[in-house]
Amino acid sequence: MLNNTTLRRSLLGIPGNERQLVKEAMSSNTDEIFLDLEDSLGPGEKESARSDLIEIVDEHDWDELVLSYRINGTDTRWWYNDIIDVVTAVGDNIDSLIIPKAGSAAEVQTVDTLLTSVETKAGLDIGSIGLNAQIETANGMNAVEDIAHASDRLTAIIFGPADYAASIGATHGASDYPGHYWHYPLSKISHAAASAGLLAIGGPFTDPDNSEAFAQTCRLERALGYDGKVVINPEQVATANDVFTPDIEKVRRAQRIVTEYEQTDSETLAAIDGKVIDREMYRIAKQILTKSEEADLI
Repeated sequence: MLNNTTLRRSLLGIPGNERQLVKEAMSSNTDEIFLDLEDSLGPGEKESARSDLIEIVDEHDWDELVLSYRINGTDTRWWYNDIIDVVTAVGDNIDSLIIPKAGSAAEVQTVDTLLTSVETKAGLDIGSIGLNAQIETANGMNAVEDIAHASDRLTAIIFGPADYAASIGATHGASDYPGHYWHYPLSKISHAAASAGLLAIGGPFTDPDNSEAFAQTCRLERALGYDGKVVINPEQVATANDVFTPDIEKVRRAQRIVTEYEQTDSETLAAIDGKVIDREMYRIAKQILTKSEEADLI
């Protein structure tokens, strides 16, 4: 089951009916593949794509990858069958699903309730499939703190910049904006995610040919506390993995924190570099070490 220490530096999204792209994605070094039933498909494709997605999941071994899929929004006619059909058929291979355009805690809870019912009927462990809320609207941004605490299934909050820009009437990626164009929404999502112990995941960078701008975007998001990024091209995976892999110096410091905290008796305050190690510092250090182990750094 996914949690906030699972390494998810790169989330490679592909249409849920693209068999050839799945093969290419699985040969990349991405941490996660998500199969999309939403924006990458037209209305006439959605029913058949759901069946295609089920067949694709059945055709491959997912043991070495996190596998997620994005349902359609809860304001559409497709979302409940996206959950019922897919989870009933291949739920034992699904790690999580993504809720697009999440606008309120109630929407997340509605998905959670249906998912619990489907898991029960399918004989799956309740709660074995995680949830990710994608923030892509003004309503979602206003409610992001409530959304982050809406369900124990939640593992990550994901930013969707293109739809968010459209929602607020912004000029997407305005080059003449004085400062970091996405600083406010990125910061708000990062804070909300951290307050609930969730991962913060950056949205896609849509120019696959501009590798330096993509790398800079990853670095800026990492500086704001992000843990990974949605990628739309396998060629972006290596950069995302590199930027969001824990820094080796931070890993070594985390090792010192954990060792000092665990070896200090309960009557004494543990400290490192003259600073007291509290429970929160220890918890964060443990998370860094878990991710570092998954990244083969230690």
